[in-house]
Amino acid sequence: MINNEGAAVYVGVLECDVLLGAVGSLKHKRAVVRPVLARLRRLDVAVTEGGDPDRLRRALIAVATVSSDPGQVHRVLDTCERQVAGEVEFEVLSTRRRVFGAHDEGD
Repeated sequence: MINNEGAAVYVGVLECDVLLGAVGSLKHKRAVVRPVLARLRRLDVAVTEGGDPDRLRRALIAVATVSSDPGQVHRVLDTCERQVAGEVEFEVLSTRRRVFGAHDEGD
């Protein structure tokens, strides 16, 4: 992607599929996931719980970041992935990472 000034812009997306521990209700699930999302937001990224919000013990945590430096995008996503993996309330089942940039355009 190229911005108006002609500089490359890179967008990184990280998806973490997590299994929550002893969660007995959707309200409890939100109480576990919400603080994790708040901690990730402190890293200046966009973050949300995606996937099926009605699945009681599973959550898909999605993180996005933007930079003109692809290395910075990877560093931010690495930090986010480590933070999610370090959470004691759940287990990371899988992660998926994608970085989009100028090389991804059809021009």
